[in-house]
Amino acid sequence: MPTSAASLSDDLPADFGDDLDTSTREQVLRGRYVARLGDCVACHTQDKRKPMAGGLALETPFGKLYSTNITPDRQTGIGQYSFAQFDRVMREGVTADGRHLYPAMPYPSYARMSEEDMRALYVYLMQAVKPLALPNRPPEMSFPFNQRWGMALWNMAFLQAGPFRPDPAQSAQWNRGAYIVQGPGHCGACHTPRGIGMQEKTMSESGSNGPLFLSGETVENWRALDLRGRWQPADVAGLLRTGSNRFGTVAGNMVDVVQHSTQYMSDEDLLAIGTYLASLPSPARQRPPQATAAPVVAAIPADLYLSRGGLGYVQFCTTCHRSDGNGVQGLFPPLAGNPTLQSHEPASLIHIMLTGWRAARTHAQPKAMSMPAFSALSDGEIAEILNFARASWGGRQQADISERQVARLRAELGAQPANTVGPRFEAPRLADMLKEKNAAQLILGARLNIETGRLLPQHVGNGLNCASCHLNAGTVGGGSPYVGVSAAFPTYAARAGRVITLEDRINGCFPRSMNGKPLPPGSQDMQAMLAYIEWMRRDAQPGEKVPGRGIGKIDQKLKPDPVNGERIYHAQCAACHGAQGEGIRSPSGQWVYPALWGAQSFNIGAGMARTYTAAAFVKRNMPIALHDRFPLGQGGLSDQEAVDVAEFFTHQPRPDFAPKTRDWPRDKKPADARY
Repeated sequence: MPTSAASLSDDLPADFGDDLDTSTREQVLRGRYVARLGDCVACHTQDKRKPMAGGLALETPFGKLYSTNITPDRQTGIGQYSFAQFDRVMREGVTADGRHLYPAMPYPSYARMSEEDMRALYVYLMQAVKPLALPNRPPEMSFPFNQRWGMALWNMAFLQAGPFRPDPAQSAQWNRGAYIVQGPGHCGACHTPRGIGMQEKTMSESGSNGPLFLSGETVENWRALDLRGRWQPADVAGLLRTGSNRFGTVAGNMVDVVQHSTQYMSDEDLLAIGTYLASLPSPARQRPPQATAAPVVAAIPADLYLSRGGLGYVQFCTTCHRSDGNGVQGLFPPLAGNPTLQSHEPASLIHIMLTGWRAARTHAQPKAMSMPAFSALSDGEIAEILNFARASWGGRQQADISERQVARLRAELGAQPANTVGPRFEAPRLADMLKEKNAAQLILGARLNIETGRLLPQHVGNGLNCASCHLNAGTVGGGSPYVGVSAAFPTYAARAGRVITLEDRINGCFPRSMNGKPLPPGSQDMQAMLAYIEWMRRDAQPGEKVPGRGIGKIDQKLKPDPVNGERIYHAQCAACHGAQGEGIRSPSGQWVYPALWGAQSFNIGAGMARTYTAAAFVKRNMPIALHDRFPLGQGGLSDQEAVDVAEFFTHQPRPDFAPKTRDWPRDKKPADARY
């Protein structure tokens, strides 16, 4: 798979062209644009320090190939190629010394390029790319596929010679889009089904098997989608410019295509591509194309808390994709209407669950969000979650992903358990509550933790839920999990100056962290919360240190720098918590991510209002979705950075806590208390 390093964009040096005449300089600039149309740098770069020098491994059903050095180095690259030799290798796959290339190099598509574009590309590679000496690696192919002469027969059978010919019945915009898609963009190389000879079954809409063109194919265990009539032109253009649109985001090899190729295309070319793709009929879907459809706005599935797949989704997916599957605009893709979820072939879904996902980093969206690998989950758990999501938002009527499918792809990918934060921590599975005699009570307790504000509006006075601090319903190591907590109660609490029960501890959070009112002691809701936390106790004994419990500590000798903290906040936190700490709400007004200051945040009596307590939480759990750490991609700041940003946001305006004078009646008040 091509490397996803954003630094591979082949920008020219500032002094480029000083020694070239105007005509040559313009040709080089055009050639650079053509190289980006063809995404040359992604496949021909293994080491990002050596762009275009080749060496990238390309997996095929018949063995492994390595991309070649296309820098102008005269010994190992193409420095001695004449234009005629270059043109032949690009259009026919035959090198200067007569060797045949394998069609993993998409020369059948490049054969459609105009002579002007081909000459410009040649001048660019020869004049503007730095020559790098890196010998080409021989392919690792078994007999008979290592016999290159067979490619001559392949060309005779499958290569369609001749450049693109515009369709006079279509607009100039349509023809431009068709030229890019069929020619330098080589979209069919991944998105068109392959025949027995690994040939694209058709190279254009006008081919003998036209409806198969761009109708979808599985490549390197990623599903390249059916592109025919799927979206409106503006949706296509937006996806190619930024890596996301209102229906979803790119994944797998398409991340590289967006980063190194399509984000650099002109708006006119992107809309031309969209116009062409939107015009293609889609007999495979047998319904009006989504080119005229609006994004789906979904509701919470009825079985979200009643099925193993639903509870697995609640525990591991809702933080980003939300319980209604609508995602978070500008951050996390929706599942409702998502084409990857709808695809009949689930390879990409399983691949993402096992190896993770990272958004394309583009000029339009420079902060690339990520999803960690969920390979720590069992094959059965992954199948349950994906089947639930596909049934809820993907239009699949029955479970169609088997545990065996997940196991097979896990083996092919070598997907090992993902990295964890802190000590080894085995998260209890919410799905296992269904096996308990008091399952209904436990599920209510879990819901009260996750949807506290919605289910207990008379007791919550801000935008927080219990799960705002007890991540994933209290199942994340280092994220204040409930595992083993009940074994520690009753316990002496310095802030209260007395021994408190677990019920006291829960009711301490409502007036402080949630700026609301305590629950009635012994109420049904309190009993459900107690039962849920007790179920999380597992085998913990009083006084036992449970790995991953709590949020850890930060050295209080570190001196906070709130000015640096403000910089960190805007760079790392504002995307989820708002530029003014106001949090994020959904279009319907529901809280997505909580406010960190202001009237809708926790008050000064909350533990999170203290600098070093907040810093410990931030250090281990924030930001999310920027790393590969299971289960939230959380953490990444240094101790000093965590202290700085905590000092900044804890000292912003927030509600008062009237009973504060009764705190710490017997013990010394912590130095970082807000009162």
